[in-house]
This record gives sequence, C-alpha cells and structure tokens, in this order.
Amino acid sequence: MNDYDALRDYLMRQKQAEFVLTYEQIEEIIGAALPRAANRASWWDTSRSPDIKMPQREACIAAGFKATRMPDGQTVRFTKQKSERRRPVS
Repeated sequence: MNDYDALRDYLMRQKQAEFVLTYEQIEEIIGAALPRAANRASWWDTSRSPDIKMPQREACIAAGFKATRMPDGQTVRFTKQKSERRRPVS
C-alpha cells in the first residue's frame, strides 16, 4: 500500500464526472502532508511522462481520473476519463 491508495479509493467512490479538491482536503484523504513538489502542475499531470511511475498519478489513473492542478495553486480538478473501448484487430 502506498500513500496514495486512499486517494485512489476516494476517487473510485465518486459519482461526479468532475470536481475540485483543495490540497488540504487531499491531505485529509491520504492522512499525510503533500510534498512541496505537489505545488508544480507537472506533479499532478497524468498525461505527462507516462513511462515515469509516480504514485499520485498512478492512483488517479487507476481510479479513472485525470488530475489537473488549478491556476490558484491550491486546488486540483479531477475529471473522470471515458473508458476506451478497444476493437479487436482483424
């Protein structure tokens, strides 16, 4: 279990397609302080450097959400991603 499993579980329970959480709310969910790096938009960006595994990104992706740090630098928008249906290769 990593520090962000609680965030993944929280996201998986959400019914809304999009919502915003403050850093304080996220810290309550994970039961720990976010690192200073969380202030950088790139730390949250789920599409950036997919080959580099980062637990907070993995938690969001596993729950089916994209995370985007908001311009205020104090909140993160979580957006439910549509599941892609893959067609069989003929």
